[in-house]
Amino acid sequence: MNIDLNSDLGESLGVWRMGDDAAMLSLVSSANVACGFHAGDPAGILRTLRQAKARGVAIGAHVSYRDLVGFGRRNMDVESADLRADVIYQIGALKGLAAAAGTTVRYVKPHGALYNTIAHDERQARDVIAAMQEADPALCLVALAGSPLLGWARAEGLRTVAEAFADRAYTPQGTLVSRREPGAVLHDADEVAERMLRLAADGVLTAIDGSTVRIEAESVCVHGDSPGAVEMARQVRARLEQAGVTIRPFAGNLASAAA
Repeated sequence: MNIDLNSDLGESLGVWRMGDDAAMLSLVSSANVACGFHAGDPAGILRTLRQAKARGVAIGAHVSYRDLVGFGRRNMDVESADLRADVIYQIGALKGLAAAAGTTVRYVKPHGALYNTIAHDERQARDVIAAMQEADPALCLVALAGSPLLGWARAEGLRTVAEAFADRAYTPQGTLVSRREPGAVLHDADEVAERMLRLAADGVLTAIDGSTVRIEAESVCVHGDSPGAVEMARQVRARLEQAGVTIRPFAGNLASAAA
């Protein structure tokens, strides 16, 4: 069995430090790097990219609504022309910094409210898909497992990767429990590690109501800004590897295909 382990990184801004990128990069196989719209500053993003390059970690553009104040977690009804341009802009900015760091951007993973919105909102989803095609059609899109977005993107010729979340609770319908609800974010590293082992082995998770929900995912995310994120990622990786699961980037074969 193989699975990708990813985390949202590069989110520190000026004197405000978010997470421990260096430690997370020793554990994950893919890094979703902020592009400056919800978090991150150029120097910090470049530092994270260089660390990822040194660790052999695949890089993705963590594009967002233009929402520094809300950390990209506020719902926004952005006009199509603006949303497309914003996504192209963010991909281009990260590509430039990645080139300076000696690495490349291989995929796009939307962040926060944008991620959740386009999972089901067809208009905004098609705006993001169109932006990716204009910026670089070779990029693949990371999206919520089981969401309509995956089908829309595939129909337009994009490669997609279905994602599950290690530290988030799920509804019986296979969607994420809103962060506004109690129990939405999981903090017990042992529990999370066992959940991810069950996901990798059987393709199922226990929903917040105790029922079993099927989740078919190629990549698992541990949020880099969660309390105890590094220990959680360490436990998840250790438990998976002990069970014979190989941690490797889903985007690994993209580099050889482009060579």
